[in-house]
Amino acid sequence: MTTKPAAKSAMYVTQIVVVFLIIFPLFFAVVSSLRPLHDIYKYVSPVTWQTFWPTHFTLEAYVNLFVKRNFGKVLYNTFFVAMVTVGFGIWFGSMAAFAFAKFRFRGQHALFVLVLLTFMIPFEVIAIPLYGLVNQLGWIDTYYGLIVPAVANGLVIFLYRQFFLDLPDALIESARVDGGSWWKIYASVIMPLCRPVTVSAGLMLFISQWESFMWPLITTRSKDYKVIQVALSDFTTEFATIWNELYAGSIIAVIIPVLLLLPLQRYFIQGVTGTGIKE
Repeated sequence: MTTKPAAKSAMYVTQIVVVFLIIFPLFFAVVSSLRPLHDIYKYVSPVTWQTFWPTHFTLEAYVNLFVKRNFGKVLYNTFFVAMVTVGFGIWFGSMAAFAFAKFRFRGQHALFVLVLLTFMIPFEVIAIPLYGLVNQLGWIDTYYGLIVPAVANGLVIFLYRQFFLDLPDALIESARVDGGSWWKIYASVIMPLCRPVTVSAGLMLFISQWESFMWPLITTRSKDYKVIQVALSDFTTEFATIWNELYAGSIIAVIIPVLLLLPLQRYFIQGVTGTGIKE
């Protein structure tokens, strides 16, 4: 059946409206980050072309971020925390999922239910007891406190397990007959087949850490370990909001995950939809 022209037109109009609602706030943020502070809301009312295009371009906000506010250190902290979390999260999550999918042991199903519950419980529920544990370990205001609680991720284990369930057992049995140890099978046979789900899990861990605000806020005290979302909150003070620097920092915070997601989106979709090898 062919779609009627009116239905096609309505679909295109809807898509244009959705794209506009997504793009316009980003466009306004970019434009505002290139304005002097006193010009950002100067032309909001009445609405003219100056509302959407600066009369004077300046990179002052971006310069201030890196010169006065040490934003380079903030980016390093955020990127380091996110990448280390991705590395260890994929390692531990994939091993746990492999055990759930291919081994049989007492209490397996009950334990997996507990794993599922870990990403269904709101973080606010466990924030206080988790803080107490991290404090007892002496990890407050350290990279350990930012990274270790995020390594074990129930959703990552779930994605890997669903992928491993679709892997034919004959593949593993053949490797065992050839004399391969379980570690050898995991590293040389299983993981090379997991590119889609590994990309999906890595991106989820990275974005989760990149956008994390509450936990870094309560577990860090000095500027040495400040991450980007906490740093953005510093631009709003009791007496004023430094809008141009806030917009500039927000653009930087958005563009880095986007640059990672765009070239990997094909693998991300494959991993989330549970693509695997069927026996």
